Amino acid sequence: MHSNNEHLAALFRSMADLLAAQRANPYRVRAYRRAAESLLELEEDVAAVSARHELEDLDGIGKDLAGKIREYLDTGTIKAYEELKTPLPDEVKNWATLPGLSDSLVTYLYFRLGIKSLPDLEQLVQSHLLRTMPGFSGSEEALLEAIRRLPPESETTKLSVP
Repeated sequence: MHSNNEHLAALFRSMADLLAAQRANPYRVRAYRRAAESLLELEEDVAAVSARHELEDLDGIGKDLAGKIREYLDTGTIKAYEELKTPLPDEVKNWATLPGLSDSLVTYLYFRLGIKSLPDLEQLVQSHLLRTMPGFSGSEEALLEAIRRLPPESETTKLSVP
């Protein structure tokens, strides 16, 4: 077995587990598991397949996963995996209790959109962009009301941007 294939399969399985824990789209979770199996069944090093630009020819590997494989081969890691395994600060995790927000949506807002403070979240809601996002299931008004009822962040609890 080739070590690149084993490492990538382990990463994809971990990503699937983390996504499943966040109640992400089950098709996405299944895609990572299928890609992991495909890599383990591959009889040659995935780096050779990548060098021939044939990653998307592999069973279960589409454009997105091919990009992640290339990223791993180039850098030794996958940014999306690092983001998934990085825990959210407690203050941000608690946002999932606000009306219309879920754990997976809060994770997306934090890591993908850089929403790291209550004022940032409030501004996003006021811009009406939140209602366009999959996973938002509430009323903007109720969410704004709940945000405004929370105590303001003190200097010691403000989130620092990494």
